[in-house]
Amino acid sequence: MPAAALDKRIAVIKALAHPTRLKIAESLSSGSLCVSEIHELVGGDLSTVSKHLTLMREAGWLSCEKCGLHIHYQLACNCLDEFIRCIDTLASSKNCCPS
Repeated sequence: MPAAALDKRIAVIKALAHPTRLKIAESLSSGSLCVSEIHELVGGDLSTVSKHLTLMREAGWLSCEKCGLHIHYQLACNCLDEFIRCIDTLASSKNCCPS
C-alpha cells in the first residue's frame, strides 16, 4: 500500500479516536445537527468543538451545509453504524466480526 493511502487511512481512524469526536459521530447517526446543538451535547468551549468538527470533516466522516446563520453537520457516509458495531464486538469479545 502506498504511504499516502496508508496516511489517509490512519487519519480517518484517528478522527474517531477521541471521546468527543466519537460522541459527535454517534449523535449524528440519528440525523444532522447544527454546531450549537453539537456544542450543547459535548460541552467544552465552542472553539474546541469547532476544531473537532473540522478534523472530522477533513477526514471524510462529516459534511456540512450552511443554513442562514447556522452550519449543520451530518455524517458523510453510512458505514459508521457498522464500523461501531464491529469495534464493539472486538472490544467485548476479542473475536473478529463475522463477515
